[in-house]
Amino acid sequence: MKISVALAAYKGEKYIGGQIKSILAQLPPDGEIIVSDDLPGGETARAVARAADGDSRVKYIEGPGKGVCANFEHAVRACSGDVIFLSDQDDVWLPEKVGSVMKEFEKGADVVLHDAFVTDAFLEIKEESFFKAHSSKSGFAANLIRNSFVGCCMAMTKEVADMCLPFPDGLPMHDWWIALLALKRRKKVVLLPERLIYWRRHENTITGKKNSLAQQLKWRAKMIILLIERK
Repeated sequence: MKISVALAAYKGEKYIGGQIKSILAQLPPDGEIIVSDDLPGGETARAVARAADGDSRVKYIEGPGKGVCANFEHAVRACSGDVIFLSDQDDVWLPEKVGSVMKEFEKGADVVLHDAFVTDAFLEIKEESFFKAHSSKSGFAANLIRNSFVGCCMAMTKEVADMCLPFPDGLPMHDWWIALLALKRRKKVVLLPERLIYWRRHENTITGKKNSLAQQLKWRAKMIILLIERK
């Protein structure tokens, strides 16, 4: 199975080089990293070029400039692999990530979510297990109430990706949409207890931020509507 990595970037020059190197170290020769840069042509592009160092597996494309969900959709659409990993720009993949996740797809998984070490900007561990700290669970109802599916820990088959595209307008978050739609359609969704990345949290982090109760309720109502509308 060919592996693609959909990496959404925006002002990512500080950490993206290390992330790309951690992925390339375990990516098969026929794999690819699609970097969709939502602020193209600047320091992020130069950092990607330095990290790739001529490696043709890294493919840089200009993002749509419409926010994180649209940028991930753009990256996913450009992927040609049978399995698509989602990637943030500022994490570090541990050496066994690709191999461990691919074993689950070989056993028939449609979506895989793995655990993570949660760190600060300097990769000092703040939470030994994202799953434990956030009581991660499988199941549609549990994840509608409290989303366990963070994109930086997710991978999916091309079939699931095609099922989820296009992302609907007004989508609260892409990873939540992918997980809920897959669960709703009874795809095989696996929670893998292995901690396979350092999930870096810092002052400029875009995803995973806390929101007010009112905002959370509004998003859940929106997500229910979008799931009903998707045929």
